Amino acid sequence: MPKDFARIEALLERIAAALEGARARPQDEVESELHDADAFVWEAEGALLTPVAKVSALPLMLLKGIDNARDILLQNTRRFAAGLPANNALLWGARGMGKSSLIKAVHADVNHGTPPGPRLALIEIHREDIGGLPLLLRRLRGIDRRFLLFCDDLSFDREDTSYKSLKAALEGGIEGRPPNVLFYATSNRRHMMPREMVENERSTAINPSEAVEEKVSLSDRFGLWLGFHHCGQDEYLAMVAAYAEYFKLPLKHPELSERALAWAAGRGGRSGRVAWQFIQDLAGDLGKKLV
Repeated sequence: MPKDFARIEALLERIAAALEGARARPQDEVESELHDADAFVWEAEGALLTPVAKVSALPLMLLKGIDNARDILLQNTRRFAAGLPANNALLWGARGMGKSSLIKAVHADVNHGTPPGPRLALIEIHREDIGGLPLLLRRLRGIDRRFLLFCDDLSFDREDTSYKSLKAALEGGIEGRPPNVLFYATSNRRHMMPREMVENERSTAINPSEAVEEKVSLSDRFGLWLGFHHCGQDEYLAMVAAYAEYFKLPLKHPELSERALAWAAGRGGRSGRVAWQFIQDLAGDLGKKLV
């Protein structure tokens, strides 16, 4: 037990030192650093924004089978980048259907068409760092740049209370969300909580409806709900064909389709992720680099 206390004490001291250092730095120095890159990762433990030299993003045109979600999210992001009102967005649904890929691709596409001036910055915040979101928002408030916060695979378990911090940061609190910040999240669950957790609240709470509302109201803070569903065979083959054409893989139909379907059968399903994994395997087999 003493070792645990010593470790926790040392961790708290590092966090306190980082926060004190951040407060001591001139605001213009902090703002200058936030213009040095187009993407950052939020490190809550040290209260740091680490620049990302290159975002792993696919061209928007390669994301097939999600046209409606693509168009809505792209329009919303363009409005925000232009200084117009826009909504927080929750991308939810089937695994491997391009939710996180769409966010990164939309960010790249918007910046590509942005006139000279401050570009839209993408900040990734990890699920376990949600509790540090209020601190991040305070740092970004007032900076002359617009920031798109992105949390991948966001979900909450039974004993997790950090969703309350997210609720307050998105729309609650006396400060509210900074006008230069927008929040996008992906989740396999529409309400970001497992079904059994919601059902347990209904069965054990004194007032079941109020208990459930407390848990699921977080998703209401997102103005956009974009659903992603499993793709059919035609959509899957369209994804494969688009990748093969873009990366100039010398394999034509019908052999390409036959090998792609065999790969999907081996994986037990079809999705954008499965299509991309097949393309990586195919490129390696053909001795081609995906550049």
